[in-house]
Amino acid sequence: VQLQASGGGLVQAGGSLRLSCTASGFTLDYYAIGWFRQAPGEERKGVSCISSSGGDTDYADSVKGRFTIFRDNAKNTVYLQMNSLKPEDTAVYYCAAYSGSAAVAATLDPSWYDYWGQGTQVTVSS
Repeated sequence: VQLQASGGGLVQAGGSLRLSCTASGFTLDYYAIGWFRQAPGEERKGVSCISSSGGDTDYADSVKGRFTIFRDNAKNTVYLQMNSLKPEDTAVYYCAAYSGSAAVAATLDPSWYDYWGQGTQVTVSS
């Protein structure tokens, strides 16, 4: 069971990036997926999450209105569309997953997540 986050890079403030979370070894259909980020010297924080069906999503206040999470189960991928990026969005972004009956809801609580992928660096220049 492996998750892989990709799509990070260097972008100017106001720009956009789309992150992808893909899975190998299992299908994401039954998993809720979350995106978390960690800036240097800071704790890992929840950014956005989506339930297994895609019907429930949640966002950190700092990204509401700018980020959108969505999933394409046919491609076994969950995306995080990030618009109007700010320098304070600079961090390593991770995706994570949990399954079971709880996956019908989305949560930003990291303790719910069983599987974590490698991160992808997002750097926003001012």
